[in-house]
Amino acid sequence: MLAAVSSCNLDREPIFQESANSVYTNFANYNNVLAKLYAGLATTGQKQSDDPDLKGFSDVGFTQYMRQYWQAQELPTDEAVIAWNDGSLPTFHLMTWDSNNEFLRMIYNRIYYQVGICNEFVRQTSDSKMSGNGISTEDQKTARQYRAEARFLRALSYYHALDLFGNVPFVTENDEVGAFLPKRISRPELYNYIVSELEAISGPTGELLTKAGAANYGRADKASAQTLLAKMYLNAEVYTGQGISGTNNPYTKCIENCIKVIGSGYSLTGSYTNIFRADNNTSQEIIFPVIADGLEVRGYGNTTYLNHASIGGRRMVPANYGMNGGWAGLRTTKALINLFPDTTQRCPDKRFQFYTWGQRLEILGTPASNGIDNFNNGFAVTKFRNVTSTNGAPKDPSKEFSDVDFPMFRLADVYLMYAEAVERGGTGGNRATAIGYLNNLRVRAYGNTSANITSYDLPYILAERGRELYWEATRRTDLVRFKKFTRDYNWPWKGNVQNGQDVADFRNLYPIPSTELVANPNITQNQGYN
Repeated sequence: MLAAVSSCNLDREPIFQESANSVYTNFANYNNVLAKLYAGLATTGQKQSDDPDLKGFSDVGFTQYMRQYWQAQELPTDEAVIAWNDGSLPTFHLMTWDSNNEFLRMIYNRIYYQVGICNEFVRQTSDSKMSGNGISTEDQKTARQYRAEARFLRALSYYHALDLFGNVPFVTENDEVGAFLPKRISRPELYNYIVSELEAISGPTGELLTKAGAANYGRADKASAQTLLAKMYLNAEVYTGQGISGTNNPYTKCIENCIKVIGSGYSLTGSYTNIFRADNNTSQEIIFPVIADGLEVRGYGNTTYLNHASIGGRRMVPANYGMNGGWAGLRTTKALINLFPDTTQRCPDKRFQFYTWGQRLEILGTPASNGIDNFNNGFAVTKFRNVTSTNGAPKDPSKEFSDVDFPMFRLADVYLMYAEAVERGGTGGNRATAIGYLNNLRVRAYGNTSANITSYDLPYILAERGRELYWEATRRTDLVRFKKFTRDYNWPWKGNVQNGQDVADFRNLYPIPSTELVANPNITQNQGYN
């Protein structure tokens, strides 16, 4: 299922084919079920290329969680375009999607599949259930930690639903198993639920996650929950629709959680490029990864997708990136490139990880074609590379599958959140400390103090987040928070215009898929969509 959880066998049949009675009466099964919850982010199902969790699709890779989440977060922004004309895929960057978009439907379905399997594990590991199933007192103690991890994973998926779709269906372990129509929860209510869950599992009492750094690599610890809490609080105005006033300032709460994470033992990786290499499982910067492994955790999503799809053209050599071929899809726009001080390979900022030879900076089009479907339009991105930090080979000798773990949360993001929350008026932090954190990133990027700053503002933070975190599935959320996603900032082909144009504000949220509206009359469509 997933290498992140010990003693898990990827080749075993799905644990959920057995009844809950037989599974949960034997504590030896609990670890494998937990592995399935983590695997829900990393794989398409129990096998490499068939038997996916979600049926009815000819391309199994299309059903992978991180692949679809990444596309929803990156393709509509200044950071990514894709050459493929598959179905509704081009509508992401043109910002013309609608409720029939099959890619949005897939991430929506993936989110709720993940919520469902997490709910079942949480339901079956209550104290009363475990006592009734004859689980020993000592094993119950371990199971409570597993239960906290399942609650974190459920909160993570609900965070994705909240951020992408707004007002959505809501089901927990307290809902009876069986055929029923889930109720609709408002965005502010879901925000409060996620915050309460994360505070409960990362606090001083209750079903606790392990302390930071004590969990096996790939599993959630307290720092994972605190990082997600910081993200929740940083976006509170967007998610609740309320301004900031009074003593309950979410930016202050963001700072509090950032301080906890920063003080928990994680540290910046010395080389920026090594964060995105095949042996990045050794990085002390990655707080919560989505595991990839060329032998044990295979599939055509996650970083296998990012590695293959970002290689193309006549000059890029796939073997240089640890892959056996390129899919000629993903590139970036000049808006991201222009955030850097030099648009050539001589750029002094080591975060400038782009392939420029034979690539055009401009994405040029004609009345018949916007040019996005030409891989040579736009610089290629070489940030994720399936070779080790010493340029060693990946595990998979065929070089078909990636070993690069996707860094869902890492310390650099926490530094940036701290600085932004201070600038937005949070208390408990200070600008001098924030500048120090920002300069830590600058020193790593430049190799010296030549680019250090002495002051900053919110536009600087947005630009620095672009330079530091591009292609890490944060950009859409960032642009929405800075009120730049729909208006007051344009990039090539935004709004289906070559130089970009403003679009309607309702596109700050994605539509609820039309299939959900047909299936569940409790759910209503987001404003602006049919």
